[in-house]
Amino acid sequence: MAKLTKRLIDNIQPDQKQDVVIWDDELKGFGARVKPSGRKTFIIQYRNAQGRSRRMTVGLFGRLTTEEARRQARQFLAEAEKGLDPAEIKVEVREAPTVAKVAKRYMEQHANVKKKPVSIEADERLFRLVILPALGRRKIADVTRTDVIRLHHDQKDKPIRANRALALMSKLFNLSEKWGLRPDNTNPCRHVERYKEKKRERFLAIDELSRLGSVLDQIENDKSEVPSVVTAIRLLILTGARLSEILTLQWDHVDLEAGALRLPDSKTGAKIIPLGQPAISVLKSTPKIVGNPFVCPGRKPQGHLVGLQKTWVRIRKRAELEELRLHDLRHSFASVGAAAGLGLPIIGKLLGHTKSTTTERYAHLDTSPLQVAADQISQQIESAMKAPVKQKVVPFENKRTK
Repeated sequence: MAKLTKRLIDNIQPDQKQDVVIWDDELKGFGARVKPSGRKTFIIQYRNAQGRSRRMTVGLFGRLTTEEARRQARQFLAEAEKGLDPAEIKVEVREAPTVAKVAKRYMEQHANVKKKPVSIEADERLFRLVILPALGRRKIADVTRTDVIRLHHDQKDKPIRANRALALMSKLFNLSEKWGLRPDNTNPCRHVERYKEKKRERFLAIDELSRLGSVLDQIENDKSEVPSVVTAIRLLILTGARLSEILTLQWDHVDLEAGALRLPDSKTGAKIIPLGQPAISVLKSTPKIVGNPFVCPGRKPQGHLVGLQKTWVRIRKRAELEELRLHDLRHSFASVGAAAGLGLPIIGKLLGHTKSTTTERYAHLDTSPLQVAADQISQQIESAMKAPVKQKVVPFENKRTK
């Protein structure tokens, strides 16, 4: 026996028939082993809770220095003194699931069961673009607050996305504790400060509605986009509905006689959207595709329109509305209603806001005033969209001939 040092281990020669083991005289149970092949490793030997002698590899000589191996060996041997089995702990750590594996379980057992399609898609996108590239290969039990802060900071130029990723990770780690994959009360997202989010309020002015309406008319004439694109955009601006509600709208949900869309499900559950006459006219002029149940059919025979965001970029560029988002069409519907003097409860009901306190305030309203409000708003929007586009005035420059 001798104190293990790099020089001592370097000088150990392998035996062609059996392992050569040298024990450290400073830390009992810590040693170095040389295989007949010449492979050298650090090892420990201890007795488990049942009194059985066990031998475990600490690490490879060369990858670990002698002192690093000694520190790890001391920790393992201390665990054995407490009645734990370092070898079993090592196996558990090695087989512990990664963040990517737990994220998959999250999607299968939580998101797909309890969330709506739009939220499921948002979670999948955050995992794919933000969380898994940074932490996917890490063991779920090893992720620290420092890791979370670093990921959150790396997304600082996209504060809303950074905060949504933080919220999703927090839920992931809470479930990991529930599933026994992390100790209780170890969520590393705790005390990570979220970025301030600046709400984007963008409404279309009358001349902007006119430009958008003109471009949609042009697209219908030149057929530069599929017809369902124009239908979707017109319905978005004339109803104030959410994008997902229009893209997944089926003809079975359309009640033209009652002037309403009867959605069996939405972000806020089952929902009725009153229709103004302009929206009804759009639906009446929209052809039904045999075998396709959707109002806005896509390229697949039985699918709905997808990828509208990319098409919208082209359309808003033609209308000189470069920064306008599709969601701003919903804001514009509300702003027209507010400008017309309609009460906030009426506007909130039309938009489908369902916070508990707000819902109670709306409970006494029937659909008739909503129908009138929807018609009033959509009529004003349609008038603006049909108005002639104002031509830009270019100042006349009188140049004198030299």
